[in-house]
Amino acid sequence: MDPKLLKKISKVKPGTIIKTWSRDSEIAPEMVGHTFGVHNGKNFISVFIKEEMVGHRLGEFSLTRKFTKHGGKMQRELEAAQAQSATQAAVATKTTSSEKK
Repeated sequence: MDPKLLKKISKVKPGTIIKTWSRDSEIAPEMVGHTFGVHNGKNFISVFIKEEMVGHRLGEFSLTRKFTKHGGKMQRELEAAQAQSATQAAVATKTTSSEKK
């Protein structure tokens, strides 16, 4: 646990965001209820500390890599076909509801 982080916690009221670069700090029971802005290398990710998080590290809750979904060209084609069928179904239900009126 970073001593500077403990000082910040004691000074601030719960609810305000405490910015930190200390991703390797272990979450202590004193941190519960506080919101931390944990740096992920590019920006700060807000992490609200809950009781279940005690014992873990702050960096575990601020991911450093952005996940892009699996698949490539084939996956995009499948998703486009699904979106097109969904719009056709919506148009079909709309026309049948307007005919009933």
